[in-house]
Amino acid sequence: MTSNTKKSKSLISYIKRDKYLLIMFAPVLVYFLVFSYLPMTGLVMAFKQYKPGGGMAGIFSGEFVGLKWFIQFFNSPYAFRLVRNTFLLSFYSLIFGFPIPILFAVCITQIRNKTLQRGAQVITYLPYFISTVVICGMITNFLSPSSGIVNQLITKLGGSAINFMGEARWFRGIYVISGSWQTFGFNSIIFVAAIMGIGPELYEAMKVDGATKVQTIRYLVLPSIKPTIVLLLIMSLGNLLNVGFEKVYLLYNSGLYETADVISTYVYRQGIDNQNYSYATAVGLFNSLIGFAIVFLANRMSKKMTDTSIW
Repeated sequence: MTSNTKKSKSLISYIKRDKYLLIMFAPVLVYFLVFSYLPMTGLVMAFKQYKPGGGMAGIFSGEFVGLKWFIQFFNSPYAFRLVRNTFLLSFYSLIFGFPIPILFAVCITQIRNKTLQRGAQVITYLPYFISTVVICGMITNFLSPSSGIVNQLITKLGGSAINFMGEARWFRGIYVISGSWQTFGFNSIIFVAAIMGIGPELYEAMKVDGATKVQTIRYLVLPSIKPTIVLLLIMSLGNLLNVGFEKVYLLYNSGLYETADVISTYVYRQGIDNQNYSYATAVGLFNSLIGFAIVFLANRMSKKMTDTSIW
């Protein structure tokens, strides 16, 4: 019996054995094929002169222009500002938003009262499930210069009302703080699960050795969840040039472009408003390639330094 025959029989036996799992997986596979992989054929527009109205055929029949759109973007006066704003918003969100779920997970698992623990978890998880539109509406109302609760407090303390949503210098702080508040509870779930997986005998050993709470956290809890922290950090680094479009689009205006305009909003304006589809595709592809490169480099560094990696 040839090796190919053995492989085919082995494959058939696997399919028969796991047929129900494969049937359950089929809708997921179809979803990603239709909505993730099939649209990737449109990436060829980044190297073509696509004309609106040509449909799918126009994607492949357009004139090949090579790296024209990439060069046009790099030479545009907006390129540096877009990359800078995108990077800074993501970087600040990572610096301030990544450690908070870890600290919260450590603190919440130290609470012995289960009712209080679960109550705190539910309260902090809820903001994550609030629509981005609602969150942005709340931010706008709270920071309103005429009726916002923040400005009312400032004026009562003797200060002058501040137009937070009209001055570019406030945008990054508003974006980062509101994002950290909305997501820290939900993002702590995986860290809570990792901490709960630490064996109780290890806690008992630390207690017998006379370790304090702080020492237990430092020498047992944090080292135990280190692989989880590293993996999530690597995945977060891949989003350094991938700021959420919806929130920025709902909060910014033309007066805030200096600090708020990011690659995703620029791609939207060029592609949807100006119908420069090829140019917008090239800018979006550049953004994705940089994100992939960052993940690849971070994974290589992590593998060398901590022996923990995604692949």
